[in-house]
Amino acid sequence: MEHRTQFSARRAVHRFDGRGGTVTAAREYAQDFFEQCVPPLTRACLNEVLLLVSELVTNAVRHAPGPCTLVLADDRRRLTVTVSDTSAAAPAGRPPDLVAGTGGFGWHLLHRLAQRVAVEMHETGGKSVAATLIPRTA
Repeated sequence: MEHRTQFSARRAVHRFDGRGGTVTAAREYAQDFFEQCVPPLTRACLNEVLLLVSELVTNAVRHAPGPCTLVLADDRRRLTVTVSDTSAAAPAGRPPDLVAGTGGFGWHLLHRLAQRVAVEMHETGGKSVAATLIPRTA
């Protein structure tokens, strides 16, 4: 569901079940949304925002049981990707595992790519993690 305001800001919300295929589906949904930015994003910027989506949704699927919600926003000054999940545990970076391949790269990558990363814990349980990127346009 996409909403437009008089300022050409755009927002889309989609709920995923958290099962197999969620990350791919979320990335495709986000690609459709961000390819509609006016003016268009550079290919590099589009790839970066899609990587943010992949990392945030992967973390939700991997560390939280059940569904997750993806919120995408473009207000022409910033792109925001927010993922809400059912886990009450705050995300935390851990040392990357280069040997066993168990991860540890995502949280660091989010902070490297995004201008801002924010975590909001919900009183009713769960949390939202938002990453904001300044758009670069073609």
